[in-house]
Amino acid sequence: MSEHGAPEGPDAGGERPPARRPQRRKQVLLRLDPLIHDALARWADDELRSANAQIEFLLRKALSEAGRLPRGAGAIPRRGRPPKEPPTGEPPRDPGRGGG
Repeated sequence: MSEHGAPEGPDAGGERPPARRPQRRKQVLLRLDPLIHDALARWADDELRSANAQIEFLLRKALSEAGRLPRGAGAIPRRGRPPKEPPTGEPPRDPGRGGG
């Protein structure tokens, strides 16, 4: 570093922006009415999400609709098994068709 605290070396000229590190997820204690929690848990189950993921989904939707979702907010991390990919050269199967 220089005497003014500026970094020195090949990356000091600002040629390359620093790599963005994944941010840790914030943990929040949330107190809910038990009936609200039960309804939320049922809704989450219907949409194959955890209650926590459903809360985040709803908060992001509300922020977006209000025009308050921060620009830098990343997508909700995908959990679970990755989607199956068809073998090369084959079109994806339609699961609703019942074919083999």
